Amino acid sequence: MEFRHLGRSGLLVSEIAYGNWITHGSQVGEDAAAVCVRAALDVGITTFDTADAYAGTRAEEVLGRALRGERRDGLEIFTKVFWPTGPGPNDRSLSRKHLMSSIDGSLRRLQVDHVDLYQAHRYDHSTPLEETMEAFADIVHSGKALYIGVSEWTAAQIRAGWELARELKFRFVSNQPQYSMLWRVIEAEVVPACEELGLGQVVWSPIAQGVLTGKYEPGKPPPVDSRATDDKSGADFIRRLMTDEVLGTVQRLRPLAEQAGLSMAQLAVAWVLQNPNVSSAIIGASRPEQVRDNAKASGVRLGADLMAAIDEVVGGIAERDPAKTVSPARRP
Repeated sequence: MEFRHLGRSGLLVSEIAYGNWITHGSQVGEDAAAVCVRAALDVGITTFDTADAYAGTRAEEVLGRALRGERRDGLEIFTKVFWPTGPGPNDRSLSRKHLMSSIDGSLRRLQVDHVDLYQAHRYDHSTPLEETMEAFADIVHSGKALYIGVSEWTAAQIRAGWELARELKFRFVSNQPQYSMLWRVIEAEVVPACEELGLGQVVWSPIAQGVLTGKYEPGKPPPVDSRATDDKSGADFIRRLMTDEVLGTVQRLRPLAEQAGLSMAQLAVAWVLQNPNVSSAIIGASRPEQVRDNAKASGVRLGADLMAAIDEVVGGIAERDPAKTVSPARRP
């Protein structure tokens, strides 16, 4: 496993991070989740990403139990805040009230006294940005989080947040966007802004919810027990990719992966890591062999000819519109 700085901070993170968005507490049982976490640790992954809202707060609990007993200084634990964690009107958003309550809840569920990175899970149009960033500053200055990041913020939102963080004297170091061969909306505006300001990308869905593994084939039903057949594991999210055009195009990547001596999943993860602004790529798994396979993408260098060949294959279906980076207009 190789490591990269998180933006221009001093924090090193594993190139492959383990995330539990739709697995822990939902798609897979706790015993299976613990086995996947153990596999991640065994291959050298030290960076673990979760969120308070995943599986109705259960994902944090499962991850906390799975990591119990590991040396805390040897791990980078990330979590996020924004989406609802309860029925009340203040059980959501980036208000000061919710942030101060949510960080304590996350620390309790994760069984730690601090998180390494605390992330705004979306931009909150219902709360003044100054209120949010002042609360983040207090969380950092109290020692409950070491660094602050965001997820799915636009370039303009990132710039505004960075300016406030500088005034408030805390380190705003990262953005967590969706990014893959098929979803490149950060490339035009977000990446240049982050390069200028010193933020790194911690990207999610580098395998496009499994589509880039090639296991979904045009004209054929999806495999039993795959994400596309499980309403609890993102079937709605993956549905937009389940077209014959997309699936047929992805199959044309197979000879390129074979040429590089990589599995399709490894090719997809290695591709996002070629972007120098990417600090880490988050993988999820329901089986330990998926962790072991994906982790082999760390350290892989794809040649310019191969990168060009990939672009030639997927260029026509890749989404690049920066306007696709959006947050809810109203409090969720």
